[in-house]
Amino acid sequence: QVQLVESGGGLVQAGGSLRLSCAASGRTFRNYVMGWFRQPPGKEREFVAAISSGGGATPYADSVKGRFTISRDNAKNWVYLQMNSLKPEDTAIYYCAADSRYAGIGTTPYEYDYWGQGTQVTVSS
Repeated sequence: QVQLVESGGGLVQAGGSLRLSCAASGRTFRNYVMGWFRQPPGKEREFVAAISSGGGATPYADSVKGRFTISRDNAKNWVYLQMNSLKPEDTAIYYCAADSRYAGIGTTPYEYDYWGQGTQVTVSS
């Protein structure tokens, strides 16, 4: 079992930055692929970024590539999402997720079996 708790969301002006953090419980955290997803108002949950267990592979959604950076600290059981050059269309609830399947890096919500409660990010124009 893995429990995930996100923090760091808030209100920011366009062009600003935020850093989301996800605290994970469980000794097997270091073996899991971790991902960030978001759900804009009235839309479905969408992939943002993921990171392999060792941190060597980090795929991103095209919409955030070059602006967002995912990272992890396996010693402390944390995952981060640094978000720069934020745009109003980045407004969403952001979720941290863990994939325990040991089957590659997933980019759809269905490939992740543990989820946090979400943190709201609002970008004003």
